[in-house]
Amino acid sequence: MKRFVPNFITCLNLFCGCVSIVFAFYGRLEWAAYLIFLAAAFDFLDGFAARTLKAYSELGKQLDSLADVVSFGVAPASIMFELMLSASVEHELFQMGWLIAFSAYFIAVFSALRLAKFNIDTRQSDSFIGLPTPANALFICSLVFITSIEFFEDNIYFLLAVVVVFSYLLVAELPLFSLKFKTFDWKSNKIRYFFVAFSILILLVLNWAGLAFVILSYIILSIISNILQKNRLAALKGR
Repeated sequence: MKRFVPNFITCLNLFCGCVSIVFAFYGRLEWAAYLIFLAAAFDFLDGFAARTLKAYSELGKQLDSLADVVSFGVAPASIMFELMLSASVEHELFQMGWLIAFSAYFIAVFSALRLAKFNIDTRQSDSFIGLPTPANALFICSLVFITSIEFFEDNIYFLLAVVVVFSYLLVAELPLFSLKFKTFDWKSNKIRYFFVAFSILILLVLNWAGLAFVILSYIILSIISNILQKNRLAALKGR
């Protein structure tokens, strides 16, 4: 029976994603975001259960990707669709509001591309290349909680920029560190410990709205880490 446990948890992830889409279309964006948070928790737990129970399967791998397309692709795209539709109401682009809002679903398209690439890319066993779909979904969910800030409120251009930039980041050849700890020594995991500490601090201060800054810091720290690593390698070659 234990081999069915990870797949059951993955199905809970998928169920949360489906219900999130329904809440998004009814304008209950906070509940839609909470369900994506819950889906992300199940996404972590299914992998943890598979490793703990040694219950790996090809079915589980495929099911996980299909669930992620819904929970971290279609569901956040639906939230973005509603945000963009709302932003266009008070804007001179209102007549084209529906057409502009549909661009939100590029997030779903590029999330599917990112997951397909991940399944066949052997380079991503210990780190990521391109922004992981859960991280992208969490960033978009955080927008629900920061739209009360004047700059973000009904800012259709900002939302369009998010769609374009984050769709690109999903499939970009950008190495990003993983939070998997092979050991717990400080030297090998400095960037991970710093990121975890910063994330906890920012979430305590800003609550769910802080997720946007957590994801941005994840991207920036990864870029800095890549530059430092390249400099170290160049220095070693120069010796």
